[in-house]
Amino acid sequence: MKRTTFAIALLATALPAAAQDDAERELARVKAAIESLEAEQARQIRRRDDGQDELKRVEVALAGTRAELARLGREADDQRRRQAEIEAEIEAARDRLGDEHDALGEQARMSYMTGRQELVKLLLSQESPADLGRMLVYYDYLNRARSDRIAAVNGEIDELARLSDEAVRVAGDLARLQREREAELARLDADLEQRRGLLATLDAEIESADERIARMRADEARLTELVEDIARRLADFPVTSDAPFSTLKGELTWPVDGRRVANFGALREGGPLRWQGVMLEAAGGTVVRSVYHGRVAFADWLPLMGLMIIVDHGEGYMSLYGHNGALLRDVGDWVAPGEAIAEVGDSGGQAAPALYFEIRHDGDPVDPGDWIR
Repeated sequence: MKRTTFAIALLATALPAAAQDDAERELARVKAAIESLEAEQARQIRRRDDGQDELKRVEVALAGTRAELARLGREADDQRRRQAEIEAEIEAARDRLGDEHDALGEQARMSYMTGRQELVKLLLSQESPADLGRMLVYYDYLNRARSDRIAAVNGEIDELARLSDEAVRVAGDLARLQREREAELARLDADLEQRRGLLATLDAEIESADERIARMRADEARLTELVEDIARRLADFPVTSDAPFSTLKGELTWPVDGRRVANFGALREGGPLRWQGVMLEAAGGTVVRSVYHGRVAFADWLPLMGLMIIVDHGEGYMSLYGHNGALLRDVGDWVAPGEAIAEVGDSGGQAAPALYFEIRHDGDPVDPGDWIR
């Protein structure tokens, strides 16, 4: 309304006294026009907020689909490995079966030849037929044992063939599910681009530099409040590990291998706000790894940060990872140093894939570069 008052005062001083009546009517018209503009701006702000909510919904759904695709991919790889193992077992069983058949044939031939020789000896030397009988029984026992082993190998091959068919069926089901998820992913990607375009248009229409700074300050304050709230809630559940986080300064590795496109403490968009972390440029889908042992304290969508995951390392230290495309761990999960916790993305309105990374101590951001070797 300040703009309305200013416009009225300006027009009032600019017009001569003789035209005051006409000026009053003109001022009323101008006032109505300005109020209409302000009402439209308010509607646009509400639309932007609605669009922001829709952006959150789409990006969260997109992250879930990407995580599901990753899980299906791992399961499909496991099935393919299992199928290859089964095929190798079938081949080995067939080799054993061939060996058993060969051994049985040799036994049968030797039994036949021995039986003929013993019969000749019996006829010529009139030796006791009991010896020949015992030998024939012995060979018959060996032949039955060999036949049982062949039957067992055949049964093993049948079971392996059944397992192979099951592995093929499961792999086919997983491939079908993966195709369905990929189609859903493509649909969500298109929806995401549409929402981002809407937000960009609305932001350009209604935001001045001061308004952008105010929004950024509000988002920073919200993030700080979130971190402090998490710290309070987890105070009774300390993180313990072999080496306290405070002893690791200069020993950690970056969560992704990427070029730094924003440094801690640098001015954001020319000021006056400064970066409280670093931006690491990386390809979408790149695995984001926890910098140290800890527990996932937050895994959700935030304005400005998009899909964010926060890991509590104890002693008041937390690491924050923002703008992810997918979250691979849930709140309460324990993670080890270097363990995959997310995938790089462009959620939260980013123009290109990148990871936003912070380290905080007792709620205050510290330079992550001091902690990386």
